[in-house]
Formats: sequence, C-alpha cells, structure tokens
Amino acid sequence: MSATITAADINNLRKSTGAGMLDCRKALTESNGDFEAAIDWLRKQGQKVAAKRSDRETKEGVVLAKTTADNKTGIIVCISCETDFVSKNAEFVAFSQSIMDAAIANDVKSAEELNEVVINGAKVSELINDKLAAIGEKIAIKFERVEAAYVASYIHGANRMGVLVGFNKDAVEAGKDVAMQIAAMNPLAIDETSIAPETIAREREIAIEQIKAEGKPAEMAEKIAVGKVNKFFKDNTLLAQAFVKDNSKSVADYLKSVDSELKIVEFKRVALG
Repeated sequence: MSATITAADINNLRKSTGAGMLDCRKALTESNGDFEAAIDWLRKQGQKVAAKRSDRETKEGVVLAKTTADNKTGIIVCISCETDFVSKNAEFVAFSQSIMDAAIANDVKSAEELNEVVINGAKVSELINDKLAAIGEKIAIKFERVEAAYVASYIHGANRMGVLVGFNKDAVEAGKDVAMQIAAMNPLAIDETSIAPETIAREREIAIEQIKAEGKPAEMAEKIAVGKVNKFFKDNTLLAQAFVKDNSKSVADYLKSVDSELKIVEFKRVALG
C-alpha cells in the first residue's frame, strides 16, 4: 500500500535538504513516504542535499554547557520550547540556568535523574510542568554529560549551541579551540573507528549509486567509492577535519603540536535550529 504524500511532507523535505519541490515529491514517492530514505534517494541521484541531522530538530530554547570546578565533569542542559519569544525571555533563561546549576551541584548523571532534583522545594519535572502551564508552550529537557581527566565546555550563539570535549589530560587552550571546532564543523565522531559500520555502508552505497548515475561502469564505481568514503571521513570525523584556525593542518596535527600525548576521549554537541 502506497503512503500518502502530503504537501507538508514535501515542504519539510524541501526545507531539510534544499532540493526542489518536484524532486522532493518524487523522492518521497519512490521511498514510500520514508523521510530518511527520501534523503538517500536524492543523494543517490547526485543531488547535494543539506540534510539536517537529528541534533537540529529542536526549534527554540536555551542550551547551556558547564563544567565542575575541577573540570573533570561537563554537563549540557537544553531546555527547549516552541518560539524565540519565550527562549529570549530573561525569566526563561534564568529558569534554564537554575536547572543547569542544580545539575552541576547534584552531580546529575541523566535526564531522568535531573527530573527528580529538587529546587526550592519542587522537583524539576514539576517546575517544567508549571512553566509549561504558564507559557502555554511545549517544554522538553535534553541532557548530556562527559567525564574525563579534563573537560572543556563552550556555548555558542546566545545559548543556541553547547559543546563538551573530554581529554586525557589538562588542555585549557586546546580545549577551547577544539570545542569551537566541534561547534563550527559538527563532526559525527572522533575518528573513523568511532563511526557505526552501518553509516559507512550507507555512505558507500550512496557513493556507488551516484557514480553509476553518472554512467561509469560498476568496477570503476567500486574504486571511486573508496575515495568518496575517505572524503566522508575527512569531512565528518573530528581528528581528520581541517583545523578551522589553520586549514593547512588537521585537528590531529594541531593536537600533536600542542602535546604529542594529548588525546580527545569524548565529545557532545547540542544545537537548536
């Protein structure tokens, strides 16, 4: 049974990918309404789509990133809402800050644990419900945590994005630089070994279909696909990316120039938009 493709579905795909309306309609039709499959279909046709990642689904809100005083733990708290009218309100920002402060003070490990934290006699979950009733908008909490020998935090764009980076040793200056790199370049993983095999397989399949669509033979497609997958790693893994402050070197090269033993062990990035 064929899925019903609505104008709203087509418009959502168009806004997410930048592809034309007719192409979006065909992609959804060919993919039986599956949004992710439709993005893959567009890419297989050789279209350069601006596919938004799942971390960009929240439209408005406040993102805060903070570390403990010893820089051993970092926490991101995102309090999302529906409109920028609410997110830019000083009271809402202060409300979000109070939840972040409580998360740090109570060494919170998860979103579920955060909901149970008590602030001024009320649980966070109760405060969220009260705020929802007061402003009439859906509110949600997103929580991330990083623990390492040294954790750097960074907030970008008036509380619209938060980044945490964990290192194997102290990295005050490098921590700031790498956090800004992650904010700007949105890597998927630290290196290619950290990317899920299914993601690599998907990129390889898309590359082969793109090359075949250009009329090249299958045996050539296999070889060219290797190069395209390597390009995918360079663009999407943190250590292989060109360092934003000096494009002549990679992030891995930059870290070696700071300290040959300095390693990134984990990172988290939460963005609105």
